[in-house]
Amino acid sequence: MTAGDATAPHPVRVFLVDDHALFRTGVRAELAAAEQVEVVGEAGSVAEAVAGIAHYQPEVVLLDVHMPDGGGAEVLRQVRPRQPEVVFLALSVSDAAEDVIAVIRGGARGYVTKTISGRELADAIVRVHGGDAVFSPRLAGFVLDAFSEGPGSAPVGDPELDLLTPREREVLRLLARGYAYKEIASELYISVKTVETHVSSVLRKTQLSNRYELSRWATDRRLV
Repeated sequence: MTAGDATAPHPVRVFLVDDHALFRTGVRAELAAAEQVEVVGEAGSVAEAVAGIAHYQPEVVLLDVHMPDGGGAEVLRQVRPRQPEVVFLALSVSDAAEDVIAVIRGGARGYVTKTISGRELADAIVRVHGGDAVFSPRLAGFVLDAFSEGPGSAPVGDPELDLLTPREREVLRLLARGYAYKEIASELYISVKTVETHVSSVLRKTQLSNRYELSRWATDRRLV
């Protein structure tokens, strides 16, 4: 071993969280060509992610935002208090402002969309591991707006909104966009009955009486 080899940095240990197995396979294949990162494990649900991160002790977690059992925000909520040293980088098909803001508030260090190339993703992983904040183009503006204190900026904290679970926020967002219950169920991979349960819970927590009031409430809080 040469002196250069002895001092070479080790690959960043990465754990992949996404509920689509085919996508995880593709990410693994893309990152396999990158010497600076190493995928040490993967998970397709919140429960698997929490257990896997504890077991494999990765340095960076690539985190999907939307999953059937709670999504990236729930993984962050459970893992960060136990393993504060782990860095999270959201990797999602969504470029919606509310999704970006939710995971950044939850503790993610960056947010990139699934249009990113394998080389760019590997570079983003290395950067967040090194302490940088990394965002796909235009997404950084959402974060600056949300956490700025200027006129018209989104509130950093909303006690009423904080009462809702990540899944309830997802259901509310789609409801406010005009989706029918069946369409929401299909979008989030849950049953219509589960959608109805979430809507009832949101109505109770917000003390509103119908979906039209909920839509106005969601619009006022920039969820739509």
